[in-house]
Amino acid sequence: MELKDNQAALILEVGEDGGVSVNVASGNENGAASAICEAIAVKLMQDEKFQAEIMDMIEMDEAE
Repeated sequence: MELKDNQAALILEVGEDGGVSVNVASGNENGAASAICEAIAVKLMQDEKFQAEIMDMIEMDEAE
């Protein structure tokens, strides 16, 4: 997938051990979309409350 200059994407990888890695792909590393994705990636990796909220959402989706 080729990204335009005003686009960025989070790439999540789940390892066999359940660990998650987060990468950012961007059409323009200095653009606003890239900065937003990077901020989300940092929050995802460092904010335990945010991680718990996401896991709760996943568990709710799986229960339905």
